[in-house]
Amino acid sequence: MCWDANLRFNGHQFEYFNFNGTKWQNVNKAENVLYLKNAYRVLLTRARQGFIIFIPDGDDKDITRRPEYYNGIYNYLKEIGIEEITSSHCTFLLNKESQIN
Repeated sequence: MCWDANLRFNGHQFEYFNFNGTKWQNVNKAENVLYLKNAYRVLLTRARQGFIIFIPDGDDKDITRRPEYYNGIYNYLKEIGIEEITSSHCTFLLNKESQIN
């Protein structure tokens, strides 16, 4: 699952956005906030045997994908115990999969 900048964590609370035209806009209506939270809840609870959350690095050259949009959620997920997958994890998982097949 790719975690985009529409649901951000600013270090204290979550912030909700919609991309409209060429910029992000705050979501203020309670029903739209609930819809966005529920969309992520559904995606995060559908895994059967494993789950990967991909968080883009962001790009300082693109004002719609600034790194700070993604850093907050990355740090939040690390703080609550989500483990980062490194290249050594990928090698281990690929080797394990080839032994099963």
